[in-house]
Amino acid sequence: MRVRRFPAGTRADEIRALTPPPRDVEAEVRAVVDEVRAGGDSAVRALTERFDHAELGPEGLAVAPSEVDAAVATLEPGALSGLRLAIENVRTVARAQLRAPVTVTLPAGHQVEIVESPVRRAAAYVPGGRAAYPSTVVMCAVTARVAGVDELAVCAPPGPEGRAHPAILAACGLCGVTEVYRMGGAQAIAALAYGTESVKPVDVIVGPGNRWVTEAKRQVAGVVGIDGLAGPSELVVVAGSGADADLVALDLLAQAEHGADSLVVAVSPDRGILDRIGAGVELLSSERPSVAAETCALVEARDARGAVRLADELAPEHLQLMGSEVETLASSVRSAGALFVGRASGTAFGDYVAGSNHVLPTGGAARFAGALSVSTFRRRMARISLPEGAAAQLSGPGAALARAEGFPVHAESMERRSA
Repeated sequence: MRVRRFPAGTRADEIRALTPPPRDVEAEVRAVVDEVRAGGDSAVRALTERFDHAELGPEGLAVAPSEVDAAVATLEPGALSGLRLAIENVRTVARAQLRAPVTVTLPAGHQVEIVESPVRRAAAYVPGGRAAYPSTVVMCAVTARVAGVDELAVCAPPGPEGRAHPAILAACGLCGVTEVYRMGGAQAIAALAYGTESVKPVDVIVGPGNRWVTEAKRQVAGVVGIDGLAGPSELVVVAGSGADADLVALDLLAQAEHGADSLVVAVSPDRGILDRIGAGVELLSSERPSVAAETCALVEARDARGAVRLADELAPEHLQLMGSEVETLASSVRSAGALFVGRASGTAFGDYVAGSNHVLPTGGAARFAGALSVSTFRRRMARISLPEGAAAQLSGPGAALARAEGFPVHAESMERRSA
């Protein structure tokens, strides 16, 4: 892995430029989406053969529930234990996010009750490619179930032999998901949004994917809800005095396993720590063939506060603070998908068993978006109850506003209730 040094005063946009913009696939994805809308199952099967090199028969999109259940037995015991721990911790954190209804009584005597209700049907996209991701099944499925979603579908690209990965099926079985589809890419997103002969349309689609999946989610947003638009994975580590440079290097390389375009950055006011991190990255990466990212950025900051401020401006998917003087600044961080504080708090725990969700905003979207949560699958609704006295108090001001906007019948509707 190549190490690039940046001096103090480097701006967030200069660091983000290390990740080149993705190739524009809008037209290609639109053609796929249109093909699925017009052709249904047969189009999805043809596209799966074209892109995934997997032939599926007429009944081949849906995985039989018995195959899902049987997959649990194929897991190595340690992986099974890890999945069960992840499920329990993610479920515990998700349950803490549920909110009870709130009722507000206003001065006119009427009530507005804010209630949350789950969507009826959701889908989780689980990426393929470099690896299988049963952990993504856990993050999406457990959170959706806790949110109260009635029906949950999971889809993942099949392998060349046309089968879904057994680890993904096992995770589905452990999470109680029996509706599973062997399909990936833009065609899967289109099928979930618009429906086919085999696939019922959903209300919300969540889960990360490649640029074609992300573009397809962008194109169907509005027809369905989406969790966000995923980009390359990111980790920024702010290393203060006392930070373990070798451990920082290892954390950066762990994140670099996600892909060649992953953004991995270390920021420190201590040039010596940056030197040791850089040496560690170069040494350790040569011994770890799974590391895919090509570049690691080392950025010098003027002081600890400036280092944390730069990280906050980057608004990364993952942010780690290591070293006493930067850890004390954790409360000043406002823009990160997930924040890990302290030597023991490696980002890798968040990817699997910490209980936080690993479906996170990327590309700086942490400025306005957060992690996948129960709220992704729930919608807020106001219930309004106006007794007769309240209508009398509100109709005058309300009618005046309505007429000012050019809606006299709105005004009449309110005034009739105050008579």
